[in-house]
Amino acid sequence: MTEQTKIPVPGKNAEVSRSRSLIERAAGTFDLRGFQAPAIPAAAAAPPISAPSRVVHPVPATAFATGPAFEATPARQAFRGSFHTIDRRHLREQCLIEPEGPVTGLLEEFRIVKRQLLLTAAESRAGRGSPHGERILICSAHPGEGKTFCAVNLALSIAAEKDTEVLLVDADFAKPSVLSALGLPGGPGLMDALADPQVPVEDCIIGTDIAGLFVLPAGNSTGSDTEHLAAAHTQQVLDRLTFQAPNRIVIFDSPPVLAASPASELAHHVGQALMVVRADQTGEAALRDAISILSGCEDIKLLLNCTRFSPTGRRFGSYYGYKE
Repeated sequence: MTEQTKIPVPGKNAEVSRSRSLIERAAGTFDLRGFQAPAIPAAAAAPPISAPSRVVHPVPATAFATGPAFEATPARQAFRGSFHTIDRRHLREQCLIEPEGPVTGLLEEFRIVKRQLLLTAAESRAGRGSPHGERILICSAHPGEGKTFCAVNLALSIAAEKDTEVLLVDADFAKPSVLSALGLPGGPGLMDALADPQVPVEDCIIGTDIAGLFVLPAGNSTGSDTEHLAAAHTQQVLDRLTFQAPNRIVIFDSPPVLAASPASELAHHVGQALMVVRADQTGEAALRDAISILSGCEDIKLLLNCTRFSPTGRRFGSYYGYKE
């Protein structure tokens, strides 16, 4: 046990001692004056440091107006073509998807189809996979297998996306049918921009009242469609379709692969190709030949059309009350 008799008893100056700080009391007990640093003579003291003078040159106001745009937020490209309203009744008569309409089995089917295409396009933009994944070629081996039907419905389905817009290009120069399917008037189109460098392709694009949907007609047909597509100018025209538009998908409705040669050239300019296969018509040999001709595209997908049989018994749209 500690001996209490050796603990000092507070004296008369106890209250004064308690009023001083701990450092002050320690200095009085241990005489800390010996630890003080010697004073620096005034002559040896460092001169005061003054802030360096800086000349401010006025910046002309035009420097901000003419400077380069910030690359992270590029300016949005505006199409300068005409604007037309699409008749919803005409779409129903063509058995096409009706925007803002009821959920049908057809709508659900193309919701499934577009999701994989949009995913591939996003991967391409991120630098993974084939380049130009935002360009999708819709084709078939023979006429009458439903390529235009699938191209238009796919464009209508993608236009419903909240963060994506779609440009539907009629690249079937010999027998264009996209405009008639949508009920739009004719006019200059892709072939006019390819044949004449003085024709801006933006001026040929048709705007619609369907949010996010634009249409580029085929234009005037020539006897050298394939040669125009194979020219170096084609790459410049197609690049303008997606210039400064990171959320734009371009869908090309091409001629039948085994009936016309432009499809083989278009395959070199796209990142994805969707081959429409009609269940009751397309043969295996024709399908193999068509895929071989489209070898310029690294990513070729197959879409089975005109079939009602499902081994799993799925019926898209029935969950929402739709009945065939």
